[in-house]
Amino acid sequence: MGVISLSPADLSVAALLIIALALLSLPLQLGLSRQLLIAGIRTTLQLLLIGVVLKTIFDQVRVSWLLTVALVMLVVAGREIMGRQKRSFRGVWGFGLGTLSMLMTSFPITLLALMVIIDIRPWYDPQYAIPLMGMMLGNTMSGIALGLDRLTQTAWDQRRGIEARLMMGQTGSEAIENIRRESIRSGMIPIINAMNIVGLVSLPGMMTGQILSGTLPLEAVKYQILIMFLIAGGTGFGTICAVWAGARRLFDSRHRLRPDRLQNRGQ
Repeated sequence: MGVISLSPADLSVAALLIIALALLSLPLQLGLSRQLLIAGIRTTLQLLLIGVVLKTIFDQVRVSWLLTVALVMLVVAGREIMGRQKRSFRGVWGFGLGTLSMLMTSFPITLLALMVIIDIRPWYDPQYAIPLMGMMLGNTMSGIALGLDRLTQTAWDQRRGIEARLMMGQTGSEAIENIRRESIRSGMIPIINAMNIVGLVSLPGMMTGQILSGTLPLEAVKYQILIMFLIAGGTGFGTICAVWAGARRLFDSRHRLRPDRLQNRGQ
């Protein structure tokens, strides 16, 4: 059975769910009606736009196109990480910590998948590279954002206790060790939970899409296993890098806590 094409009318039926949810939020006074409608419109426009862009890129297999798209995705993901934190680092550090962590983890893991595991020729074939990069950055971004948010907020709330441990002779790394450990756990728990329930409670979007498009279930399963392992690696290594670098940034060279390096984003 081939791919079943969806018409605008088919998508309109699905859009009615968003409209109904927005209407329901009015009597419940959830304050989400406007956000739901805007999110639905943005989803439609953004995906239609990326569909046109991807068609153009797929027709012209060039490494320069791929690098441009990857750079845009990285920058947007880095800004999203900063925006999800109640307290982020001031200046370039607020954007740089998450962005560099993703660059050092998601990109090499994606290249490993393209050049070694899947062995695509050429490795920069956008049909494979862009979806893989998107899934890697999206999930790694969430893990890093959770880890950094937990780190900065907990360090701010417990700054008196951290300073007390510093006065007792501990180094900055020792004083924040427990907070750093729990922050890394916070960033990694979602992907661990996802791995535990995949196939039993949920069928991931990529696997579902492949099956609906006519791919044999077992082939779709193999790709999904690959994706889950790649995402887990990217999320884990990215969160560890970001939290470790963030924890060091909270102290100066004399092991003094520097809460002034954080800013309240008012969330």
